[in-house]
Amino acid sequence: MIDKGTLFLVPTPIGNLSDITFRAVTILKEVDLIACEDTRTSSVLLSEYDITTPKTSFHQHNEHQKTSVLIKKLNAGMSVALITDAGAPGISDPGFLLVRAGVAAGIRVESLPGATAIIPALTASGLPADRFVFEGFLPPKKGRLKRLQALLDESRTILLFESPHRLPKLLQQMLDVFGPERQVVICREISKKFESYYRGSLAELNEWISGKKRVKGEIVIVIAGKGYSAPPSDDDPSLAISG
Repeated sequence: MIDKGTLFLVPTPIGNLSDITFRAVTILKEVDLIACEDTRTSSVLLSEYDITTPKTSFHQHNEHQKTSVLIKKLNAGMSVALITDAGAPGISDPGFLLVRAGVAAGIRVESLPGATAIIPALTASGLPADRFVFEGFLPPKKGRLKRLQALLDESRTILLFESPHRLPKLLQQMLDVFGPERQVVICREISKKFESYYRGSLAELNEWISGKKRVKGEIVIVIAGKGYSAPPSDDDPSLAISG
């Protein structure tokens, strides 16, 4: 049995529904309430695993209001699980405000391990994974270039999230800031049917995307840190694309 009055942060699959853990399913079945970023999206996952726990919405447009409501329920002894549409709550998704309020109120918070796009992108990239920095989404308009310039001298591997329709512009901005030789991996649709990796220098990736009408799917970008040099290869020097 789970502890009452506990807030559980439960990662959900980022694509393949089989990536949910046994413990996550158990928690979602046993809590009193599930707070969902989008109840309609979450219903697909919950139905797959016969989870009938009551749901409530908790998203970026109502999280300030809903945080106080959920804290009251937790203080009254209810157990609550927080899930987002995909991945770990609080990582470029709602969750931080609720966790902060829960910690301040002395509420027990448990974060389950589980699906995330960050680690698979990093470990499959072929770039150094011993030290890295995660920047999330860059500002959609103002401030993007400034953030990139602040990363110019970063020696650790850098990870970003990006929307597919903004990818061409971002690659051009990265080329302007980091130069043509900086190594980058674009990871698309991790854990899904059309999972793909596009590896190469920024010059190669900009040439590649210029021939694309549109790139679809969820995108993670992995950027080599300053000072990294790609190992010499006897293979075809053209852009490596795998899917």
